[in-house]
Amino acid sequence: MKDGLNFIAIDFETATPKRASICEVGICVVRNGEVVETRSWLVQPEENLYSYWNIQCHGIRPEDTENSPSFPEVWEEIERLYLDEFNTFVAHNAPFDRSCLEHSAKLYHLHLPDINWQCSLKTARQVYDFGCNTLGYLCEQLGIPEGTHHRAGDDAEMCARLYLREMKLLQSYI
Repeated sequence: MKDGLNFIAIDFETATPKRASICEVGICVVRNGEVVETRSWLVQPEENLYSYWNIQCHGIRPEDTENSPSFPEVWEEIERLYLDEFNTFVAHNAPFDRSCLEHSAKLYHLHLPDINWQCSLKTARQVYDFGCNTLGYLCEQLGIPEGTHHRAGDDAEMCARLYLREMKLLQSYI
């Protein structure tokens, strides 16, 4: 693995179909090609409202987040602790996670730094020939340890490990 591969894999879970309804944030910090930290935060979405279908997907309920910090509080911590060092975010289906972040920033009037987004799903479609490219399926096929699907910290770490595998494979072609 090439030294200097530094990024944060990020995953958001939402409480409703609205992209600004983040109820959980997960990150996995990769420094010099090694996973060094995985964290997640439950987040109280606006008015702590949830849709039935979103609860069915991730299992997070209003009572789980009624005493959780708001998204601006969590984002301030992420910014303070990580964004001086990291400007690349990797996500599985990055357009979704990017839009969650951008919609939430707009809702809460937050300034976002310039972020270089990479997508492990897009890369998987380029380097693998599987009929399915969901995060869980790819990790299962590649022997990457799986956590609880649709929980942000576990998904962020699975994404980080998948992306590291993809980058290693791409380097072998060079």
